[in-house]
Amino acid sequence: MAQDKRPYVVVVIIQAIYAGMFVLSKAAFDAGLSPLVFLFYRQAMASVVLLPITIVAKWGTSSNLSFMVLFKIFILSLIGITFGLNVSHIGLKLTSETVGSAAFNAIPVITFFLAFLMRMETLNLTKSHGIAKAAGVILCLAGVGLIAFYMGPSIPPLNHHQLFHPESGGPSEVHSKGTWIKGTFLLFFANVAWSLWLVMQGFILKECPSKILLTTIQCVFSTLQTFVVAIAFERDFSKWKMGFDVQLLSVVYCALCNAGISWYLQAWCLQVKGPVFVAMSNPLCIIFTVLSAILILGVPVSLGSILGGILTVAGLYSVLWGKNIESKMFKLSNENSEGQNREEQIAVPIGERTPQETITVATTF
Repeated sequence: MAQDKRPYVVVVIIQAIYAGMFVLSKAAFDAGLSPLVFLFYRQAMASVVLLPITIVAKWGTSSNLSFMVLFKIFILSLIGITFGLNVSHIGLKLTSETVGSAAFNAIPVITFFLAFLMRMETLNLTKSHGIAKAAGVILCLAGVGLIAFYMGPSIPPLNHHQLFHPESGGPSEVHSKGTWIKGTFLLFFANVAWSLWLVMQGFILKECPSKILLTTIQCVFSTLQTFVVAIAFERDFSKWKMGFDVQLLSVVYCALCNAGISWYLQAWCLQVKGPVFVAMSNPLCIIFTVLSAILILGVPVSLGSILGGILTVAGLYSVLWGKNIESKMFKLSNENSEGQNREEQIAVPIGERTPQETITVATTF
């Protein structure tokens, strides 16, 4: 396979894995698995896999972590994983896998908005790129509102035999207007928490010596946190039992494929093509999820979910387009500034230059 084609194949695989996560998680919740217990099992399995790998690879660097850095990672895990994913799973249980994947596209837009509030991003409404970024945030919010308040007619599935037969919950719960609205806004708040987690992680990565070490510590901390939450709210221990069915399959899949394979592939793709390229592939997730629901799962998809997903995707691309134009303008401005500095430096007579300035000009040319 040609080198330039690999990132395109990789992002398709990543989004297919994410679509599988939404589909299997929703099926497990419909089959009676508690979202709180599910997250604990998922994080515990991910910790069991990642911990020995990290100990072998990064044993020496772990001693460089101070108590304050560990405390920050603990808070980071609490916000992004324990709170964010628990709320996201509950919202997914109350809506559908299509809504979950549509809301997933709002994360880059919400992340930009939070970064703007923290003055990590700029928003110049007198420029086209600033207007595009502001319009992207508005389109994203409009998409979430449309998903919440307009269900519309359902697109019937082509496969009328459901792959997974829910034991509890099911269509009556999903299609209740009240639970649908509640679930949609829970997904939105979960994405806000996840976006805040992404922004805060940028600061903590400067203090943590390794990305895999940070990931593993978060998994361990979130395992302890999610256990406390699950044991506090799920006193019925029958909710903790899992058979060899879709419940166990979803836990294993999310722990290994989502937290393992997809994160590794995503890190590789970020290194090769950059974050904008990865973010622009997010809409593939909702396409894969809708196709899975209609063709494989035998689940109807509401028109409101599709239209809201389209608005959310449009908001994502609007923000990314604005960011791309802004980056090009910033790069061009820096190049012009550097060229002007070189011209001023060359204009200085050789005899009046310091030795360091003479070396700099010679090296530049």
